[in-house]
Amino acid sequence: MKVYPLIEGHFSVDKNKDFSILNKNSKGLKMAIQPFLIQINNENILFDIGLGWLDNNQPKIIKNLKNINLQPKDISKILISHLHKDHINGLVNTSSEELELIFPQAEIFIQKREYEFALSQNESHSFDFKILDYIIKNSNINWLIDDEGEINNKIQYKVTPGHTPYLQSFWINEDNKTVFYGSDNLPLEAYFKYHLAYKSDYNGKEAMEYRIEWEKEAKNNSWEILFYHDLKNPVVQF
Repeated sequence: MKVYPLIEGHFSVDKNKDFSILNKNSKGLKMAIQPFLIQINNENILFDIGLGWLDNNQPKIIKNLKNINLQPKDISKILISHLHKDHINGLVNTSSEELELIFPQAEIFIQKREYEFALSQNESHSFDFKILDYIIKNSNINWLIDDEGEINNKIQYKVTPGHTPYLQSFWINEDNKTVFYGSDNLPLEAYFKYHLAYKSDYNGKEAMEYRIEWEKEAKNNSWEILFYHDLKNPVVQF
């Protein structure tokens, strides 16, 4: 098993959830956006997919894959934790007026209840409903409906409410090694240092309780943890 952070960029985000490239004058929340490529079982699997940022009018995710000698057609599965735009918009190429899927052949795994929740949030700036609608209508989607289960014999998922009510976390197990991705329930390594319930989460208390549990398990079982928004440490071995 190999793990690659595909760093889309370092950004600042304002109260309207508008993203801009981070610079010394940036205000607002500062964060990295970095999907993760997992190579396992002779497959290339992505955990979340980024904001869809364009670099010289080309999606940054395509450039990142080229850097490790891959093309979009090489991706077989994309596992989506939740449907906020900075986690799913990278499925779509917006470089021209006509939208186009970047990974039309990939199987996209989405929690059905997370999608139903998203549809109820029509005034939220966290979602890009035009992009979301295009994804749902045109992608090869595998709807997940259970609270937990398997993507394959080495990758498990579990609905872990917190940042959103049906956010999915993922575990990969191979040769006594565990890689864990908690998405925005655990976006930064620093979240382990302070046991806080964040008001920006749908249920901050529940997200905090998961983090306390995961920290114990990570230390006891030497997990490797993926941090989607960490500016310095996207992957940490415990």
